[in-house]
Amino acid sequence: MTLAVGFTVLVLLVGLERVAELVVSKRNAAWAFSRGGVESGQGHYPVMVLLHTGFLVGALVEVWVRRPEPPGLLVWTMLALVLAAQALRWWCITTLGKQWNTRVIVVPGGGLVSGGPYRFFSHPNYVAVVVEGLALPLVGGAWITALLFTVLNAALLAVRLRVENQALARA
Repeated sequence: MTLAVGFTVLVLLVGLERVAELVVSKRNAAWAFSRGGVESGQGHYPVMVLLHTGFLVGALVEVWVRRPEPPGLLVWTMLALVLAAQALRWWCITTLGKQWNTRVIVVPGGGLVSGGPYRFFSHPNYVAVVVEGLALPLVGGAWITALLFTVLNAALLAVRLRVENQALARA
């Protein structure tokens, strides 16, 4: 199997993971809204969806067009980081339970979660996003995508963290 084919399989698996997240998110949003949940930051959400979709597509395009040949140590190290990021992401999702969402929806009286990975970071899911944003493209040697996504994601996260922190402070 060539690197490009293996990388494509990996990106498709990550894409399927994103679909699973959206299913969980939609279910949790319905639960939150049925309990008076209030959504904040709707304006940046379409940008986030576009950026994350472009990230996966961009990595694939870069690998298939440029045909990079990254060193094996880089490939395996970055793959380990991708897997660690997925584990952290799902630890966040299971820890937050019905409160987890891809949108910023706060249920009044829900309280802040301080268990699981939230004992160590206030926003561990974003740690997973940052790690994956750098590591996933580098599995295939797609350094342009890794760099571009990291810069654009930093700008998006500045907005997202502000919105989320304000929403949580109001709750």
